[in-house]
Amino acid sequence: QVQLQESGPGLVKPSQTLALTCTVSGGSITTNYYYWSWIRQPPGKGLEWMGAIRFSGNIYYSPSLKSRTSFSRDTSKNQFTLQLSSVTPEDTAVYYCARDVAGSGDYDYWGQGTQVTVSS
Repeated sequence: QVQLQESGPGLVKPSQTLALTCTVSGGSITTNYYYWSWIRQPPGKGLEWMGAIRFSGNIYYSPSLKSRTSFSRDTSKNQFTLQLSSVTPEDTAVYYCARDVAGSGDYDYWGQGTQVTVSS
């Protein structure tokens, strides 16, 4: 089975950069035709799609976050990363990585999620 695990700091100061890593096991992030996504859920709100990295390496960002978001991947480590710059308390959320089946918006595997709080 495929497993995903988020890792990174749980507390980030305002104006700094939030950085998270998703480590994948049981499947390659380069396997056709999966997309590897970042999704977040602020407290009391719904899930928000942040973007995805296609199996080929193409990257797609949510328009609302594009100016502050940077994805990358390391195929040798089977990892992909999220960087969100200039964070504010509104970026406080549970952050998930997940596998999207062929860009369909259906996620067959999720990480457990990691809480990130933006506070001074």
